Amino acid sequence: MDNMFDAADEPDVDRPPRLSVGDPELRKTRRLARECATCIFKPGNPMHLTPGRLQQMVREARGDAGYIICHSTLPYAGSPVPPALCRGFADRYRTWQLQVMEHLWGFVDVDPPAPDTDPAPSAECLGRVLSIMGAR
Repeated sequence: MDNMFDAADEPDVDRPPRLSVGDPELRKTRRLARECATCIFKPGNPMHLTPGRLQQMVREARGDAGYIICHSTLPYAGSPVPPALCRGFADRYRTWQLQVMEHLWGFVDVDPPAPDTDPAPSAECLGRVLSIMGAR
């Protein structure tokens, strides 16, 4: 029997589940109160992204994704702060997804991890972070 769904519609066992930036208790969307110490939007490329990677992430976020989760709040980074919207992205772009979040739930601003708990990740950690963020 033919499968009536495209392969893209079927769950991908290799892809981790999408992280939530929603605060279940406050029923608001978590957003960093300010850029983290190694924000991808800070001058000097503190995350050592490859040329063109930031533009690719922004293009994807302005498309279907709608936002970027701050890398310093990802579980693989060992963050004490739960996943939150990247403040650098939120301050620079107004996607329809961010507008819906703001109008329906609002934002709760959370402090980014302290600089001593926000080290630049190892290559392995960065690979995991990028796969979660939808890097191909």
